[in-house]
Amino acid sequence: MLAAQAPDSITMEVSREAFRNAMSVLAAAVNVVTTDGPAGRAGFTATAVCSVSDEPPSLLVCLNRSASVYETFCANGHLCVNTLTADQQALSNLFGGKTSMTERFATADWSTECTGAPLLDDALINFDCRITNRVAVGSHDILICEIVSIRQRECGDSLIYFQRSYCNAIQLMSAQHG
Repeated sequence: MLAAQAPDSITMEVSREAFRNAMSVLAAAVNVVTTDGPAGRAGFTATAVCSVSDEPPSLLVCLNRSASVYETFCANGHLCVNTLTADQQALSNLFGGKTSMTERFATADWSTECTGAPLLDDALINFDCRITNRVAVGSHDILICEIVSIRQRECGDSLIYFQRSYCNAIQLMSAQHG
């Protein structure tokens, strides 16, 4: 038996624009993904990050092959996913823009652990990872990353990207129940 369509929903062709509009309502944590090594230091803002497995602990990061940082990440072979707090919107914008790597990294405090990738000291959580596999899909590579260390703050609220705007989890919950 087919389920009836919800009265306030519409069905549309799966075009690039329809896909992008649909993805805008898929709330996601905002992360600054960083690397450092023989190919240099680089970082970018990403919401296309999610868990893969807990054995081994791993996550995936999607990276556009035309991005200026693509070759640096591939050559270094490791990265850190730094999940931003609700008050780090400016840092997200900086790493998502056209500013130089020097400027991007100069605006925050960084440290390193196992891989040598920069860990944002004020992040909500840091996932220090080795890239173990790459899968090409469309314009992006899916980087499969084995987590070698985790550093997590005891409290804080994650920066969320939803409907093409920044918010935090408390704002999202208030909007749903308000």
